[in-house]
Amino acid sequence: MKPDSIRNEELPIYESLIRERGDVVEEARAVAEETQHQMTQALNGHAPVQQMQQETGPQQ
Repeated sequence: MKPDSIRNEELPIYESLIRERGDVVEEARAVAEETQHQMTQALNGHAPVQQMQQETGPQQ
């Protein structure tokens, strides 16, 4: 079976998993894009954003 031959009848399994567990692929994509943006800013000499420390609190 080639990827092009996936029929619509087979997709409800994926759709139900997304409803039950969340769209992990989309979440990973969003985190990767944000990380890439932050690294680009850091490499260009801009001050880093302290977002992770704000969300999780100070690390000891």
